[in-house]
Amino acid sequence: MPRFASINETLIHYEVKSGSTGKTPVVFLNSLGTDLRIWQEVADALDATTCLLIDKRGHGLSDCGATSIALLADDVSGLLDHLGWQRSIICGVSVGGLIAQSLAHRRPDLVAGLVLCNTGSKIGNAQAWNQRIDMVSDTGIEAIADTVIERWFSNNFRTKMPITVAGYRNMLSRTPAQGYAATCAAIRDTDLTDTTKHIRVPAICIGGTDDLSTPPACIHALSALIEQSQCHVLPGVGHLPCIEAPEFVASQIRSLQDALS
Repeated sequence: MPRFASINETLIHYEVKSGSTGKTPVVFLNSLGTDLRIWQEVADALDATTCLLIDKRGHGLSDCGATSIALLADDVSGLLDHLGWQRSIICGVSVGGLIAQSLAHRRPDLVAGLVLCNTGSKIGNAQAWNQRIDMVSDTGIEAIADTVIERWFSNNFRTKMPITVAGYRNMLSRTPAQGYAATCAAIRDTDLTDTTKHIRVPAICIGGTDDLSTPPACIHALSALIEQSQCHVLPGVGHLPCIEAPEFVASQIRSLQDALS
């Protein structure tokens, strides 16, 4: 059932999937232009785990508003405090991975481990983000949707799963332009290298060979920053392994849960 909470004076939409109290709970953080539904197959595969899925501000059913990676991390910690959750595995993809890293720095008491998918300590460059912000602000997300979809999914997945891809294109194009542009600016202005290198919880870094947004070199560089990290690059997978390879992502979460038990 969808749930809502006022966190940092912003309405945040979330869902909780109940599971066993014996497993470390998992918090899922979605990417730019998506909502919490991208994690449903992964959460379903974790049938014994309590999971929290969140629409970050500017996405899904959550409010838009002033946005930075630090503020997005504070939204997560505020919701966890609201729910009375303590140490959890934080699993984020793309900008969700930036939020997870920021949370580990700002509220280490809430983070038992990290699964960082297709992300980095810094993503992209200011020129590219400014171009995207200008295009979305001038003409809307529909104008960039086809290009973004090519960056999200491998060619093989787009060819074999056209109806699924069309559905996720709808998700992207229906994201509020204000929320999308504000999150682009937050990513543009973020470099977490100096704080991520001090993370001291176990982390699993996941990437894909066909990811055009955060290519394998980005994932390897992130993993090299974190002392207790493993790195996996999946052949033939694009920017969203939670959709292209959900069972693999779930298997890595289960392995981290086992290590933490």
